[in-house]
Amino acid sequence: MLSSGFTNAQEVASSKTYLDSIKKELRVVWPKNRTINVVFHGHSVPTGYMANNVTDRLNSYPFYTLKLINDHYPYSVVNIITTSIAGEQAEQGAIRIDDDVLTHKPDVLFIDYALNDRSIGLERAKIAWEQMIVDALKYGTKVILLTPTPDLSEDITYEDTPLEKHSQQIRNLAKKYNVGLVDSYALFKSLAKKEPLPGYMSQNNHINQKGHQFVANAIFEYFKNQSN
Repeated sequence: MLSSGFTNAQEVASSKTYLDSIKKELRVVWPKNRTINVVFHGHSVPTGYMANNVTDRLNSYPFYTLKLINDHYPYSVVNIITTSIAGEQAEQGAIRIDDDVLTHKPDVLFIDYALNDRSIGLERAKIAWEQMIVDALKYGTKVILLTPTPDLSEDITYEDTPLEKHSQQIRNLAKKYNVGLVDSYALFKSLAKKEPLPGYMSQNNHINQKGHQFVANAIFEYFKNQSN
């Protein structure tokens, strides 16, 4: 069903063209269409955790993304699948990549672990992210990496914070494997120059509904039909 293989092109896959094959299928009308599986793998943020361990699944960025796709492609059938687990870091996510993620036959896979990867450090995180990327690409899945959403305990304007270092590592991995990148950290850093970030946060390390919509809008750049 899915094509395999990957390149080392040393550039991030273009948001305008990387999902062209998927966008083509999203435009197909019944009865010739098929279900497109979009999987979000990561920690508490894509899972939908807000403040005080309350979950708001339908107002998390995976499901905001579904709404955007559905409105843009009215004939599409899209499954949004979250294999994310609160508190998990990339090493734990890599262990589950075959049994919990690829078993869903993802057409597109999003990976979001950097907030929690501070606990294992850059080197271990890189090994785990590369394992997930390579396994998914070998399966034939389109892979899109996400840099972290903010943690208000770190100053997002600084260049030497742990989250900035993990963000840069993720950017480098996207270039190395020529996969997609949603640079949430850079987008929130730019946003912080215009307005206070607490308005986008439910607590120090979890974005609120407004923050989730902000991320979903960035994700949707990969799904936009450029002919529209």
